[in-house]
Amino acid sequence: MAKIDIGTQNELSRRAWLKRTLEGLSEGSTILDAGAGELANKVYCQHLKYTSQDFCQYTGTGDSKSLQVGSWNTDEIDIVSDITKIPVEDHSFDSILCSEVIEHLPYPERSIEELHRILKPGGQMIITAPFCSLTHFSPYHYSSGFNSYFYQYHLGRLGYEIEELVPNGDYFSFIAQELRRIPQIAQTYANSEVSLLDNFFINQVLKLLTRLRKNDQKSHELLCYGYHVRARKK
Repeated sequence: MAKIDIGTQNELSRRAWLKRTLEGLSEGSTILDAGAGELANKVYCQHLKYTSQDFCQYTGTGDSKSLQVGSWNTDEIDIVSDITKIPVEDHSFDSILCSEVIEHLPYPERSIEELHRILKPGGQMIITAPFCSLTHFSPYHYSSGFNSYFYQYHLGRLGYEIEELVPNGDYFSFIAQELRRIPQIAQTYANSEVSLLDNFFINQVLKLLTRLRKNDQKSHELLCYGYHVRARKK
């Protein structure tokens, strides 16, 4: 029997896109990884002059609510600063990466403006963020996610040419992802164990979503995991 994998591809798809995009940048060019955290994307930047930035205040436990990771090490960050006030000159970097960060910023549009300031003309802005997300890394979680229109508006008003604006996943995959969370959420927030019968019904719905997804026609317009954006500064 074929394995049902719908709802499991969120991070895998994002990392595949980041790998392709970052490895495609010109060798020896400069890149700032803004909100770099534990430097997960540095591995794709070995051919680049890589600099990381983060505010370095999250330690893994946050306020102990919602989804936390337990430990979080930012000791290797190069620039410790607020992302809206990065202490570098205008036009300092050939490319800027900001991956899964802007939902954690109280003023995401100001952050994009600051990244715009330090990006060279002709440089690339590379952004990923959720379309919809559960509360995580609280209390540093201010937006559940961003639609494609957010990027079109804010990058558009700054004069960017958007070269890629691609959805990660679709409605059916997102619902499947959340179905798969039910056992964990039930245990944490309802003090309940999911039974074998419950798991059977979850599996049946996953099969339904798999079948429906085969005929998907742009359901990402309603809901998806997030968007991957690559835009060029004019």
